[in-house]
Amino acid sequence: MTNREKLKQLLLDVFLLSEEEFSFELTREDISTWDSLGVVSMAVGVQETFGYHFTPEQATAIASVADIIRILSESGIEFDE
Repeated sequence: MTNREKLKQLLLDVFLLSEEEFSFELTREDISTWDSLGVVSMAVGVQETFGYHFTPEQATAIASVADIIRILSESGIEFDE
C-alpha cells in the first residue's frame, strides 16, 4: 500500500467518508466531520500510520488534504508514488 493509499484510508476512517466523497483536493470546509475532534483524530492517525507528530499549531492550521501531504512530504515522507 502506497503512502497516498494509507493517507486516503486514514482520512476515510477518521472523517467517516465514502470512497465517492473522497478526493485529494478536499478542504476542511468540504468535510463536516473535520471539526476539533476530527483534527485530534486525524493527528493521532497520522502519528500511528506515518510516525509523524504534528505540533498543535500545525494540526490546527491544516486546511486541506494537500496541507497534510505537504507537511508530511517536508518531513521526508514520500507521496510521489
